Amino acid sequence: MAKVHLFVLIAILFQWNCGNQAVKASDRPLETQPPVGGSLLTGAERMEEYLPLLEGKKVSLVVNQTSMVGNTHLVDTLLALGIRIQTIFSPEHGFRGEADAGQKIADSRDPETGIQLISLYGAKHKPAPEDLKGTDLLIFDIQDVGVRFYTYISTLHFVMEAGAEHHLPVMVLDRPNPNGHYVDGPMLDTAYRSFVAMDPVPVVYGLTIGEYARMVNGEGWLAGGEKCDLTVIPCLNYTHQTAYELPVKPSPNLPNMRAIYLYPSTCFFEGTTVSEGRGTSQQFQVYGHPDFKGGDHVFLPQAKPGAMNPKHKGQLCYGYDLTKLDPDSIRAEKKINLHYLVDFYREFPDKDKFFLPSNYIDKLAGGTALREQILAGRTADEIRASWQKDLEAYKAVRKKYLLYPES
Repeated sequence: MAKVHLFVLIAILFQWNCGNQAVKASDRPLETQPPVGGSLLTGAERMEEYLPLLEGKKVSLVVNQTSMVGNTHLVDTLLALGIRIQTIFSPEHGFRGEADAGQKIADSRDPETGIQLISLYGAKHKPAPEDLKGTDLLIFDIQDVGVRFYTYISTLHFVMEAGAEHHLPVMVLDRPNPNGHYVDGPMLDTAYRSFVAMDPVPVVYGLTIGEYARMVNGEGWLAGGEKCDLTVIPCLNYTHQTAYELPVKPSPNLPNMRAIYLYPSTCFFEGTTVSEGRGTSQQFQVYGHPDFKGGDHVFLPQAKPGAMNPKHKGQLCYGYDLTKLDPDSIRAEKKINLHYLVDFYREFPDKDKFFLPSNYIDKLAGGTALREQILAGRTADEIRASWQKDLEAYKAVRKKYLLYPES
């Protein structure tokens, strides 16, 4: 982690001393949010709002490589200001965001700071009571991409649950959602609840991580219907239509904004025998299969950091290249493009071998309906139409938890 420069510290201290004490975002109505205009600031960058709340407290952080305050990591920033950090908890991909998808991560100690690192993507998903000893406050600051099967929101859920169980307040430093400008996809059938589908929301849920925390709390989704003592530090000068380019890639296989915008559509290939581009530099932007022999593109998945054992490693895959698509055009569609999945199934030579035997597609989709509709020959438009009633009901609930204008 980078060291904090003197001029950065001076600026931080000036903000802290001149700022106003934050109020709980969970109690702050939308209309009291500062007017839009000027530079966008993430919650982590609004130190005048949360540093007074940390005075005299030992804090534990849930962070990764995206937890930046300008050019400096949140850990370094808080340590430089004399904030006592008890423990660092890390999500999938680890503290530095380098581990493969699905790779279990062991606990360790940060070599630079000596702080205990506890993985929430290894032997456990929720902080244990002994992990929280000496902690007065849990701080969550991780960049999300707004898709249900992206597991950072599942980590958030379990952190909030631990906070509720152990009477520890939870603070979420909010960040923009690059896919926060629309809502789409099938709702979760709770019989198919898993770590890639924790809560009854659609695949694209249209909330920032802070708004999502408010919904989890407000709707009673924590175990036993408990609520945690939640504070959200909102972004400044943000709306749900703001096009936000992530300064740090959120995980090894989302290397650019095109991949992030395509991810809600092309990640469904993870539930099939079709390569979604892992093991290339175009993850989630190309897809294909060795037996396909059609399409407009050929690629070769190989072992690489973040994907050491990709699907069809060392075999030529034939399929389609979406890297020609303009990211802004993908974003403007405001929907999951089911044609990629449905059309490839129709063109696939051996349909019995399209979906993985584990039916992992059901976990991604949040139920059996999507797989069954594809097998039954439903069109992409017919499948999308089947989502609409549930989506309208969800949108009504979502409105209660918005912190930012829709436009």
